Amino acid sequence: MQPTPTIDRREALERHFLFAQLKPGELHGILALAVERRYTNGQVIFQKGEEGTSLMLVLQGRVRISVSSEEGKEIILNTIEPGQIFGEIALIDGKPRSADATALGPCTLLMIRRGEFIPFLKQNPEVAVQLLTVLCKKLRDTSEIAEIVGLHSIPARLARLLLRLAESEGTSTQEGIHVPVKLSQRDMGNLIGATRESVNKQLRAWQEEGHIGMEQGSITLLDEEAIEEIAGTLV
Repeated sequence: MQPTPTIDRREALERHFLFAQLKPGELHGILALAVERRYTNGQVIFQKGEEGTSLMLVLQGRVRISVSSEEGKEIILNTIEPGQIFGEIALIDGKPRSADATALGPCTLLMIRRGEFIPFLKQNPEVAVQLLTVLCKKLRDTSEIAEIVGLHSIPARLARLLLRLAESEGTSTQEGIHVPVKLSQRDMGNLIGATRESVNKQLRAWQEEGHIGMEQGSITLLDEEAIEEIAGTLV
């Protein structure tokens, strides 16, 4: 796995909407509170139940947010990309972490500790309002995951995942929408509550039907309308 480029810490804060409206002096204050931490591929950043002491912004690499059952079954809740933040829920309420966080590839994180960030929020209410927006979006995303897993068939869940990836990362080509796949088929299965084998079988079936094209590291939606129709099919 090739490491992703590292984002400059000041640039990362300036680009994130949570901090984008801060004045230079306020931004300098946040940077003064932050420390960088590096993790290797597969290294656990924190586990569910641990004390939440910091908010983290990804400068390099990607982070998998997941929960696991006692039997070892894992569900991926989110994948955090460079420039995005995570760990803010426990940071705000001071309660234990609600999920696991694991490095996907070499990761560099900018960490802001709770004891320093809470006073900053009190002095900058506009940042607190923006943080509420982040929390609301994550709540909506979690609700959507629960709905998809509970109400839709595996093909519909997988189709919705492909459409989300196409919307966030896809590029239009003459053939269709080209999507660089940053998730393994096992990860895709964990995201939709299915096995790797089920994901592989469905993708190959769609390839044979001409709905998608697959190359190493990418999927192209050749017939987006067909995938959209499958995504709307309820059990």
